Formats: sequence, C-alpha cells, structure tokens
Amino acid sequence: MTYLNASREDIWLSLIIPAYNEEERIGTTLDKVLAYLHAKPYSWEVMVVDDGSSDHTAAVAAAYAPQVKVHSLVRNYGKGAAVRTGMLATHGRYRVFTDADLSTPIEELEKMMAAFQRGADVVIGSRRLDRSLVKKHQPWYREMIGVMGNKLVQALLLPGYEDTQCGFKGCTDRAAVEIFSRAVVDGFAFDIEMLYIARQLGLVIEQIAVEWYNDERTRVRALRDAFRTLREVFVIRHHHRRHTIQL
Repeated sequence: MTYLNASREDIWLSLIIPAYNEEERIGTTLDKVLAYLHAKPYSWEVMVVDDGSSDHTAAVAAAYAPQVKVHSLVRNYGKGAAVRTGMLATHGRYRVFTDADLSTPIEELEKMMAAFQRGADVVIGSRRLDRSLVKKHQPWYREMIGVMGNKLVQALLLPGYEDTQCGFKGCTDRAAVEIFSRAVVDGFAFDIEMLYIARQLGLVIEQIAVEWYNDERTRVRALRDAFRTLREVFVIRHHHRRHTIQL
C-alpha cells in the first residue's frame, strides 16, 4: 500500500519533518524520503510542518503534493511546536519525526519499525549507543557542549539517556496523543519533555543506535541554544511537577 489508497484509519506510518528556512534542503530530503517510502509495503503519509519560515520552504514542499502535506505555522514558534503540531495532526499508527537535513538517514526507519514491533511505545535514535555509527562528527566544541548538557539533563530529569537530542524519534499513535497533548515546550528541549512525560506515564521507551552525519549547515547555535535548552529543562521540572501526569 502507499499513501494513494490509505484512509486515515489504515495509515501505518506518519513521517513528520519540522522545517524552518529549509528551502535549499527540503526538496532533496523529500526526494530521498519518497523514494524510500514508495518501496515499502505499508501505507504512509508525509507531513512537512513549516515553522513560520521567511523563505520558500512551504512552497517547495507543497510542490510535492499530494504525496506530501504541508502544515504552516503562522510564525516561528520553535522546533518543539512544529513537532507537536505534526504529532497531533497526523493519523498513522506509528508517528515518527526526522530532521529536515536527514542527518539520520531515512533507511534507519527499519530499526525504528522493528523496535515498535517488539512492543515499544516510544523509540528514540541515539548517537551514543554505538559511536562507530557517527559517520561525520560535529566540531569538538559542539560535542563537548552536548556531552556536558546531557550530564545536566540526566542529573535533573532523565537518568540513563545519554542522547536526548538526536532528531529521530517516534511514538505509537496512542503514545503520541498522550505525550504531545500534555507537552508545553516549544524549543529544543521538547525531546527532553517528550521523554520525561513518557517515563511518567510508564510507557515503554526503547533507544536504538542510529547512523548519523553532521550537517555543517545546521541552524543550531551551540552555546546560545544550549543555554535555552537548559532554561527549558527547568520549565519542564516546574510545570510537570505542578501538574500530575497520569494515564
């Protein structure tokens, strides 16, 4: 089956791509994604969530209709808001988001789908489980900031997760609704909030080692965004400890 004969009730996979000012990369990404999915036996949908881009990201993605749906936010809210929108607006039994630069190759979906079949509610890609799969590293200072930031995240919220920021994660439909209907973080710490809520709900989380390539055109600013993420971690602690999380 493909997207062409899939109703909302029988969509197997929803692939969500949050995008901000990605007109130069989104076309190549969609070409790779669609070539991969067309070879699959299951039904699927692809949604690009344009996070208030000031360039032609939405127009480039819209040219791939009807194979690709585009949901445009009215302004730039943040990656967390874009992913949350996609997770709640799609209809697949499994809902996966991946970065617009495909730093984790789309072929790694095989590992994620296998984890779902093993019974996982939430599956997260990790660059720390098998370092040999990191084929192109970030500059040393970015890696150092990432490791230090993760130590704080583990100490404050999520012990046992050495990579919370890899942009390749997925949920079952039920888990997506339960998690993202409670989520409030719009920025880069949304991954941390996603995992925190999932743990509080007692959902089954599986980490998978994924292949990863650094894209030098990343829009992440190491120090600035690290401090923003840390600030959002405290928002997560404060908000969710005030609001009891339960199924």
